[in-house]
Amino acid sequence: MEWIVIIGMGVALYQLWRRLEQLERTVAWHEQRLAAPVADPAPFAPEPAVPEPVPDPAPRPARSVASVVPQVRKIARAVVSDGSVAQPRATSVPRSFSFNFEDLFGRQLPIWAGGITLAIAGFFLVMYAIDLGLLSPLVRVLLGFAFGALLLNGAFFAERMKARIADDRVPQALAGAGLATLYACFYLAGTQYGLIGSGIAFAGLAAVTAGAIWLSFRFGLPSAILGLVGGFAAPMMVSTDQANLPVLSIYLALVSGGLVLTGNRQQRPWLGMAALAGGILWGFAMLYAQDFGAADRLFVGLYVIGIGAALPAMLGDVPHRRWLRAGAGAFAALQMAEIVDEGGFEMLTWGLYAVLAGALSFLAWRESELRDARALAAAVLLWLLIDWYNPDAAVFAGVAFVFATIFAAVPLAHIWRGDARHADIVQLAGFAPLLTLTTMWHFGAMFNDLKLLVGAAALVLAALPAVAAWRLGEESLDWRGHLLEFSAALTTFFAFAQVLHDDWGAIAMAISAIGFAVVLPRRVATARTFAAMATLFAIYPLAEWWEAGLNAMATEPFYKSDLVSWQDTLRYLVPGVAAGLVLAWRQAGIGSKYVTRGIAVAAGIGALVAVHSLYKLVFGIIGPVGFEALGLAERTVWEALLLGAAMAAVWAGDRLPHGRRIAMDLAGTSLAHFAVFTLLMHNPLWSAQAVGPVVVANLGLAAYAVPVGALALLSRLVPAKWRDVFEVGIMALLPILAITLLRQAFSGTILIDTPLGQAEDLLRSLAGILLAVGYLLWGARTGDRTWRIGSLVLMLLAVGKVFVLDASVLEGLARIASFLALGFSLIGIGWFYSRILSRPQPAQAAG
Repeated sequence: MEWIVIIGMGVALYQLWRRLEQLERTVAWHEQRLAAPVADPAPFAPEPAVPEPVPDPAPRPARSVASVVPQVRKIARAVVSDGSVAQPRATSVPRSFSFNFEDLFGRQLPIWAGGITLAIAGFFLVMYAIDLGLLSPLVRVLLGFAFGALLLNGAFFAERMKARIADDRVPQALAGAGLATLYACFYLAGTQYGLIGSGIAFAGLAAVTAGAIWLSFRFGLPSAILGLVGGFAAPMMVSTDQANLPVLSIYLALVSGGLVLTGNRQQRPWLGMAALAGGILWGFAMLYAQDFGAADRLFVGLYVIGIGAALPAMLGDVPHRRWLRAGAGAFAALQMAEIVDEGGFEMLTWGLYAVLAGALSFLAWRESELRDARALAAAVLLWLLIDWYNPDAAVFAGVAFVFATIFAAVPLAHIWRGDARHADIVQLAGFAPLLTLTTMWHFGAMFNDLKLLVGAAALVLAALPAVAAWRLGEESLDWRGHLLEFSAALTTFFAFAQVLHDDWGAIAMAISAIGFAVVLPRRVATARTFAAMATLFAIYPLAEWWEAGLNAMATEPFYKSDLVSWQDTLRYLVPGVAAGLVLAWRQAGIGSKYVTRGIAVAAGIGALVAVHSLYKLVFGIIGPVGFEALGLAERTVWEALLLGAAMAAVWAGDRLPHGRRIAMDLAGTSLAHFAVFTLLMHNPLWSAQAVGPVVVANLGLAAYAVPVGALALLSRLVPAKWRDVFEVGIMALLPILAITLLRQAFSGTILIDTPLGQAEDLLRSLAGILLAVGYLLWGARTGDRTWRIGSLVLMLLAVGKVFVLDASVLEGLARIASFLALGFSLIGIGWFYSRILSRPQPAQAAG
C-alpha cells in the first residue's frame, strides 16, 4: 500500500514539474517574441534603367571547377552571415496546458514510471536475497553502489543517444534513480549497517549532493531537486551523538550557496528560494541541537552571516525578492542574537553580530533592497541590548559605539548622498532615541539624578537625525523630515532628563519649543515634539483637576485642597500651555491647519484649567462651611470673568485671530458652567448658598445677570436662524431670577431657611404677570414676534398657577387679589394684541 502512495506522489510531482517546464517555455517564447527586432519595410526601389548594349569583351580563358567552388562557398557564407537576405524563420508555438489522456498515459508517464519501477525492482531483489540469506550487508551495499553507478552510466549513454531516443526524460529518469540509489547506499552503509564511519558516510552524501548539483546542469530538474532535498537531508541521515558543528556549518553553507548559484544559472528562482529557506531552518536547528563551544559559536555565527547577508545578495530575480531578503536578514539577526545570548554576551559573539551588521551595511550600499534587512537587524540589536543583564559600563559603551556607527552613521551617509530609502529614514529616526532609552535603562534615570555621561551620549546621538533633517532642507515638510526632527527632539529630551531636575523639565522643554517656533517656525515637528514633552509634565496637575471636576459633576463641592499647589501649577502646567499657544500663533498656515487648530484648542483648554486652578486660590474655599458662604460668589465671579474675556475677544476683532470663535467658546463655557453648577446642582432655591442680605442688589441678581449677558452676546455672534434659541433662554431665566429675588426678600441670605408664605406666593403670580406684560411690550417695540410668543406662554403659565395653585392654596384677600390681577392683565394683553394685529404690516404700508 505504501508503494502505491509513493508512486502516486511521484506521478503528481512529475505533473508539477511538467507544468513548470511548460510555463518556463511559454515565458521564454514570449520574451523572444518581445525581444526580436521588428524588420523595417523594404524601401521602394525604382526599376533600373536598361543599360545600353556594350560590345562583348574578348573571351577569357575558362576556369576550372576546383577554383570556382571555393569562391562560391565564400560568397554564400558572406550572404548568410550578413543577414541581408531574409531567411524564413519558423515560429514555435508554445504547447497548451490542455489535458491529453493519450499523451499523459501513453508518452509521458511510462518513462518516469519505468525509472521508479527499476528502483523498486532493485529494492525487491535485494529484499528477496536478504530473506534467502544470500547477500551479506557488505554485498548488499556494494551491489547498491554498482546499481547506482550503472543507472548513472545509463543516463550518460542515453544522453549521447538523444538523437535516436529523442526524449530528454529518459536520461533524467535514469540519473534521478541513480542518485537516489547512491544516497540510500551511503545511508545504509553508515547508519544501518555501520560498515563505514559517520564522517565517511557524511562525506559520501556530500559528494552525492555535489554530483547532483553538477548533474542538474546536464539532466535538469530531477537532479536539482534531489540535490536540494538530499543536500539538506544528508546531515540527518548520518547517525552521530555529537555533531561537528564547524564541519556541518561549512557543509551547509556550501550546499546553500551552490544551490542558489545553480538556481540563478539555470533560471530556476524557486531553487534559490528553497535553498535560502533550508539554510535558515538549519540555522535554527543547529542553535538548539546541543550546547555550544567557542569554536561552535564562531563557525555557526559565520554560517548565519552567510545565510543572512551573502545568500540574499546572491539571489537572482525571484518574486518578492525584497521581502525575502528582509526576512532572511531578520531571521539571521534573531539567530545571531540567540548566539550572543547563549554565549553570555561575550565579545566574540558581539563581534559576530557586528560582522553581520557590517556585511548587511556593505552589501546594502550597492543593493538597496538589503537596507530593509539591515533595519530589522538594528531592531533585533536594540532588543538584545535591553536583554543584556547587568552589563559593564565600559563594555556596553564600546558595543553601543560600534553599532551606532553601523546602524546610525551609515543611514546618515545615505541621506547625505541623496540615495536614502524609506528604511534608512526609519532606521536612523528610530535607532537614536531607542538606543538612548536602552542606555538609560541600564545606567541612566528620568530626572532627579545626575548622569552627565549618559546625557552627553544622548546629545551625540540626537545630532545624527538632526543633521539628517538639516540635510533634507527646511522646505522638506513631508514625513521624512518630520520623523527625523521628532527623533532628534525626543533624544534631546532624554539627554535633558539626565542633567535636569524634574522641577525644570517642563520649563526647559517649553523654552525649546518656543525658541524653535519663533526662530525656525517651519521646523514644525521639532517645536511640536518639545511642546509635547512639556505637556507630559502637565499630566499630574491636569489629573488632579480632572478628578476634582468629575467629583464636582457628581454634586461634590470643588475645594481648593483638591488641586495641586500653585507652585506645581506654574511649574508643570503653565509651560506646556504657553508653548502650545505660541506654536498655534507662529505655525498658523504651516502644515495641516487641522493640527494647528487642534494644538490651539488643547492649549486653550490647558490655559483655562491653569487660570481656574490659580483662581481657586482667590476664595480659598475649604470645607462645606466655606462652600456655603462663598460658593455662589466664587462661581459668579468666575462666570463673569469668562464673559468679560469673551467680550474682550469681540472687541479685539480682527486683531485677534479667530476672535469671534474664541468669544463664542468663552461665552459658551461661562453659560455652561452656570447651567450645570448654579442653575441645576447648587441653585440657592434648593441648596444652601449665601446670596447676601441686601434685597435685589445681591448675588442672586448677579448670578443670573451673567448668563443673561452671555445669551445676549451669543445671540449677536451666531447666525440669525439661531438667535431665537438664545432669546428663549433669556425669557426662561428671567422668571427664575424673579423667584430668587422674591425668596431672598422673604428669607434672607440663605433661601431655604424660611418656608414659602401666601404673600410671597401671590407676588410670584404678580411677577409672572408683569414679566409677561414686559415681554409683550418689548416684542412690540422691537417687532420681535419671539418675545410676544414668550409673553403668551408666560401668561398661560400664570393662568394655570392662579387657577390651579392659588385657588387651592391662597385664602381671603390674597386669592381675590390674585384673580383680580390676572383678570385685568388678560384684558389688557388682549386689548394690546388687538391693537398690534390691527396695524398694517410693513409690506402693506409700503404698498
